Amino acid sequence: MHRPLVITEDHVLLDDLVRIAAAAGAQLDVAHIPAHARPFWNLAPLIVIGADQADAVAATSPPPRDQVLLVTREPEDPDTWRKCVAVGAQSVVTLPGDERHLVDRFADAMEPDPRSGSVICVIGGRGGAGASVLAACLALRASADHLRTLLVDADPLGGGIDALLGHEEAEGSRWGDLVAREGRINSSALQAALPAFGDLAVLSFHRGEVAAIPAQAMRSVLEAGRRGFDLVIVDLPRHLDPASIEALTRARTTLAVATADVRGILSAAQVLSEVRKHTADIRAILRPGVLDDDTAMTSLGIPSAGNLPDQPRLTATLNRGELPRLGPRTVLGALCTSLLTDLLPQP
Repeated sequence: MHRPLVITEDHVLLDDLVRIAAAAGAQLDVAHIPAHARPFWNLAPLIVIGADQADAVAATSPPPRDQVLLVTREPEDPDTWRKCVAVGAQSVVTLPGDERHLVDRFADAMEPDPRSGSVICVIGGRGGAGASVLAACLALRASADHLRTLLVDADPLGGGIDALLGHEEAEGSRWGDLVAREGRINSSALQAALPAFGDLAVLSFHRGEVAAIPAQAMRSVLEAGRRGFDLVIVDLPRHLDPASIEALTRARTTLAVATADVRGILSAAQVLSEVRKHTADIRAILRPGVLDDDTAMTSLGIPSAGNLPDQPRLTATLNRGELPRLGPRTVLGALCTSLLTDLLPQP
């Protein structure tokens, strides 16, 4: 894989750029004069030109390309934007103020096959509504369809979605290994660290005492997930914490699983009153109960995304450590296929 290219003869600036690139997990190719940069110009995923070499680079009339930055320490220099145009840069980066932005640009440059995955959140209207089961089955169905899928357990007290899948002993990182990390997470590193089963990666909790997920950790994971996966499914707790709110603000759609009985609808309405503060597209998955569908949906006040009939054998199947059948002829498989078709952008 080709590396970002830096063109500068300013050794102090170069030291800073090497340090910033290291924070993004990137190594650099360095050219002190434009002639040394010529072989790398069309190959480097990102080119950073020091202001000290801008005129020299412009004099060589390099072919136009994307992902070229001009970096300077002199934000008030009236000549900066002339240099930016002369070298064909798309923007100016001023240090030290734009250091965080430059870390992200270096990290982006090192992402292989970048994606733009969709985030779908799933939340239960009350305990036992089946939200975790739906989240897991959606992830299994998507990965079976060769969508690179990340299933995120956001409920520290939920018992572990990896256990629901029968993979609680699988090797790989859990939330406890990630919460101390600050800043950006490389999507390739995230994929390599997590337990994975085919096209499905799972982020859950360690057994025993667990701590709340910091909002920054959730933000970093979801950003890495969107870059490295086609689909990110987040299983939310009913009591929203800062990490849950981070997920909701990034969700393409949120599915609320509600049971069609009086307490189920009242509880779901309470949950939805909080969820609505943080995300716009919320749809209901209705479980059967004593209320008819029209009454239940009118009370919830959100569109229906589908119905999830009771499946008496499902609990026994999961408790045996087996996965449910999700073929197109099964009720659960058909629902998951329909949801993925409706909720994800089509090619």
